[in-house]
Amino acid sequence: MRVAFSGAVSMLVACTPAPTPSGIDDPYEASNRRTHAFNKSLDRSVLRPVSNGYVKVVPAPVVTGIGNVANNLATPSMVVNNVLQGDVEGAVVNTFRFALNSTVGLAGLFDVATWLELEQHDTDFGETLYTWGVPEGAYVELPVMGPSTQRETAGRVVDLFTNPLGYTLESPEKYAAPAAGVAKKLGDRGRYSQTVDSVLYDSADSYAQGRVTYLQNRRYKLSGGAGDALDPYGDATTGTGDPYDDPYDQ
Repeated sequence: MRVAFSGAVSMLVACTPAPTPSGIDDPYEASNRRTHAFNKSLDRSVLRPVSNGYVKVVPAPVVTGIGNVANNLATPSMVVNNVLQGDVEGAVVNTFRFALNSTVGLAGLFDVATWLELEQHDTDFGETLYTWGVPEGAYVELPVMGPSTQRETAGRVVDLFTNPLGYTLESPEKYAAPAAGVAKKLGDRGRYSQTVDSVLYDSADSYAQGRVTYLQNRRYKLSGGAGDALDPYGDATTGTGDPYDDPYDQ
């Protein structure tokens, strides 16, 4: 076991993060645009009115509390990815955050850890693949989920199975994490409605704008602030300022 552990650590240390692309690789643009049109129609008819109603009816502290619960329940999955990335500090901090928020924070309803300046090391399996050197791949837009890349899509699939709570909790408790996650997404869509609407409904080309917003934000996060700004209407990489928030990744 010691030999296996040492070998695993050596493999993690030897991994080199994938290079950060500077352009837009979108060979599936035609099908992506069809998916985008579907997502936009779904947002207009269902997600936007439901999320706006949700944040208007439900008191803001409750919306925030549910979001805190969702973040807390997702933390064990982050710890798994911290370990897979060889990020010992992140794994320790996130473990302490989960323990503190689950107890003093009343099952995560209150983010006590952040109040104590114990900041979350937010990560996912897409970032793990990046750390292992897996290239970004082509840009894809997923039904309902929105902008992604081939690497991030694979990461999202694996993340469905990386949370230990899904294997340790009994029914119906094990469904608390996905249910809270859905509620958090609705709350975020409602609270950031103006930002999301500006991309989807006020842009000359909402597909191109959403694509560049996602890629710029994701690359910036993975590279630790070393990503380039992108031209939403081409492959040029002329600077356009600091990265702005990704409305799909709130």
